[in-house]
Amino acid sequence: MIRFNLKCDQDHAFESWFQSGDAFEKLSNAGLINCDTCGSTAVTKSIMAPSVSTSNRIAARKATENPIEELRNKVESSSEYVGNSFVKEARDMHDGVKPERPIYGEAKLEEAKKLVDDGIPVLPLPFIPRKKTN
Repeated sequence: MIRFNLKCDQDHAFESWFQSGDAFEKLSNAGLINCDTCGSTAVTKSIMAPSVSTSNRIAARKATENPIEELRNKVESSSEYVGNSFVKEARDMHDGVKPERPIYGEAKLEEAKKLVDDGIPVLPLPFIPRKKTN
């Protein structure tokens, strides 16, 4: 699919999507493209800047296309990875031994259940931390 900026002979500008450049030409030659404003079939392509994807735009698009990856990026950028010390760190913060801060790491299921039973809020993450996968 390709998007073209179009203009009619009455100088009205609009845009439309086409399967290809050839598809636009065939439809235009058959008089099947008309202006959104006045209905004129004398429509031509306007000058338009190419849509170039930069690495930042690609990364941002990929992050928003994958909500788990977006969550991972948020957790990893705003929390401290404590690895296998997660249970001890969470308990120490709850007991006031250490200052509270956002952390993430690993815990065995039984240990995580014990934290919850003791009123310490924890929740499982739907991904493996990158620090653990490296």
